[in-house]
Amino acid sequence: MTPQTDASGSVTTVYQVKGMSCGHCEGAVSGEISEIDGVTSVRAVASSGEVTVASTAPLDEDAVRAAVDEAGFELVSTL
Repeated sequence: MTPQTDASGSVTTVYQVKGMSCGHCEGAVSGEISEIDGVTSVRAVASSGEVTVASTAPLDEDAVRAAVDEAGFELVSTL
């Protein structure tokens, strides 16, 4: 899935993250990604590995990859 822009101008992107297995993992990934400028919300789901990010503009994938890496996980792809 490519980033989707809604009527308010918010951009939503879904990422596939490898290695999350619990709520603590979800929190670690969400916390790191939420620190990226422009991010307005993050929802990580360990069971599917999907991380849905809403932002004010499209995010630089390298910045998201670095945040996921900092949390101790691996960004596999953008869905």
